[in-house]
This record gives sequence, C-alpha cells and structure tokens, in this order.
Amino acid sequence: MFVKKKYQMKNLSSKLVLVFTLSILLLSCKSDDSGDSAIDPHAENLKVLGASAEDILSDDIYKNINIEIAYATGFRPKDETLTLFRTLLENRLNKPGNIHFIETEITTPLDSSLTLDEIKNLESTHRTEYTSGNDIAVYIYFANGNSSNDTSTSVTLGTAYRNTSIVIFEKTLLELQISQGSDLLVLEATTTQHEFGHILGLVNLSDDDIHPTNHEDTAHPNHCVVENCLMYFESTNFRSLRGKTSVPEFDALCIADLQAKGGK
Repeated sequence: MFVKKKYQMKNLSSKLVLVFTLSILLLSCKSDDSGDSAIDPHAENLKVLGASAEDILSDDIYKNINIEIAYATGFRPKDETLTLFRTLLENRLNKPGNIHFIETEITTPLDSSLTLDEIKNLESTHRTEYTSGNDIAVYIYFANGNSSNDTSTSVTLGTAYRNTSIVIFEKTLLELQISQGSDLLVLEATTTQHEFGHILGLVNLSDDDIHPTNHEDTAHPNHCVVENCLMYFESTNFRSLRGKTSVPEFDALCIADLQAKGGK
C-alpha cells in the first residue's frame, strides 16, 4: 500500500507502478530462496551408500581420510581389528601416509535393540569427523545393542547405511563369541572390512558405470559371486565364520573394480 500511494503522488503511470511492484516481489522471492537453500555443512556425509566410493579410493579430490572409530563405553573393538583394518586401507586406498584413526567413546544406556533411525540419531548427536577441505571422513560405530531386524534364526553383524556411515553390532559379536565359541577378532575384522567394502561401492553399489567385470551375485544383490571373497554374501554369516582363524580378502574381481575407481 505504501509503495502504491507513493508513486501515485508523483503521478507515475500505472504501468510503472506495476513494474516496480513486480520487482519488489521478485526480490522477495530471491531472498526467501537464499534462506531456504542454505548448504548443510554435513551434506557430503549424508549421501546414499556407494556414492563416495571414488572419493575414498582415489586422491583426485581428497588427499586424506579420517576414520572415526566410535564405540559405546565397554564396546571398543580389539586393537588387532583396527590394525588389520588399517592394513586393508593402506593396501587399497590412494591416501599415502594420510590415513588417520580418531576414536570417540560414547556413553549411552545399554540398548538391547537398535533401529536404523536410532543409529542415525546417535550418529547425528555424537559424530565429530565430517568431510571438509582435503579430508574425507568415514564414521564406524561399534554399538552396545543388537539390530532390531534380528530374529530367532538370523542376526545382523553390521550394516553400511550411508556413503560414509557404518554400524557394527558389537554386542551381537560378543554374544556370538560366548554362545558359539566364535573368534571375536575374526568376527570383528571380517564384519568391519566387509561393510567398508560396501562403502567402496562393492558390488555394483556406486552410481557409475565403472565395472570391469560383472561379478555381482544376482541372487544376493551387492555381493560378489566368488565364494572365498570378502564380499561374498556369507562372508559375515557367523555360522560360516565359526572355526575360521583368518579374515577373507577381496578377490581379483573386486580388486579390479576398486582399481577402476582410483584405488590400488
């Protein structure tokens, strides 16, 4: 009303009034849009699984990788598990000398069952390392609970659920060590490395067409057809791991896939 009255007093034409009013409206829309489109500082770590495979494997954009090892009090992974995991990273990632582990202890009530939404909320609350500058970050949480998807006949040992996010159900691993006589190191190391393989886009998870050989098990999507491969669908089946004393490795087909995306 004020704008219209002001220009009437100056005897401007109704056409000029309309143009001015429209310009005010356009400026208002621009201002509103800029407010709504504020960049989420954590957006690089909120993508779909496999989306950051090339960024993690190569040094084209990110020269360093920060691995946040988060764990509930009393559920820290074994030192040997972390040593084996670091060896895998050094062997497959092009981040020479720039692989950093950061530990975060989380004090939470013991939760017997965790949904994926609860796991995501815990990450949102406690995660400290995010992708920024020359550093890409991955978050791995060793939980003091079981998966809410567990049944009387099957359990979940770990899940990769975003492009840089993994949960390992450490409580389940500890229970299997007791009830099944399983080797905790083999359980931990195999599960951690297998889930990280999914973060690296294995198998056919990344949103690109760089796949030298089609080695996906169509009966078990996103897993490798080779039975002794780390990415075989039963590699993290606790029954298959019972009695094992070593961690399976990536087979030649998976390695070729990783190399095609900038890895070693």
